[in-house]
Amino acid sequence: MFPISGSLSPVTEQEVAAGEMESESLSWRELAVARSLDSARLRAETRVQRFLDAAIELFNSGSGKDFTVQEVVDRSGQSLRSFYQYFGGKHELLLALFEESVRTTTEYLRERVAAQDDALERLHCFVVEYYRLCRPAEDGQTGVSGRAPFMAEFAQQLLTEHPKEAARVFSPLVALFEEVLDQAVESGAVRAGQSHGPIVGVVLEAIMFNTFSSTIGGMSVHPHEGNSAEDLWELIFHGIGSVPPT
Repeated sequence: MFPISGSLSPVTEQEVAAGEMESESLSWRELAVARSLDSARLRAETRVQRFLDAAIELFNSGSGKDFTVQEVVDRSGQSLRSFYQYFGGKHELLLALFEESVRTTTEYLRERVAAQDDALERLHCFVVEYYRLCRPAEDGQTGVSGRAPFMAEFAQQLLTEHPKEAARVFSPLVALFEEVLDQAVESGAVRAGQSHGPIVGVVLEAIMFNTFSSTIGGMSVHPHEGNSAEDLWELIFHGIGSVPPT
């Protein structure tokens, strides 16, 4: 679903200090570290990182999200008791991983979008590049920039069963798309006066779950067949209506 790779970015001790942030603004990873006593925060950071890295390795090895907590514990070289000291269960671990995948995806897209001079090209770049990131890789291969795709099933579950958590996790990606869309409106490339909330939701959904739409439509989901990214861009930007008479 979303790409994720390597070690997750460290959270400083100051960022998770008691009273410094409200729990609603903390990421799932930060909340895991914040459960530790102040005197053990640095050690907690290292242990949480090892659990997350172990889960990434299991996911990228082909297990998907079907790995068990015990497998994560064994691969991390730590104890089951230690795992539950930092995570309430596998769901919280998956949330931390999914949240990080959204963050790294957003950073990647921001870099690619920023390289475009024209507002419409920035919008086009976002749609096409995000589409390519969400496409399934060939067996035994990784996705864009050598990073393996993340889990579409968990994203779907999160959106349907935990909408509040989903809104929180997806907020960086949504914010970037809204920024790019606003610039396109200001430039005159996209008509003004439209409600951006539904547009953002529909477009991101269409991109993220393109595999399902491809299957339903009888199309190939393999990235090398056709130029599906550009096809989706044309559909999003121009729609399916006929050109109004002049």
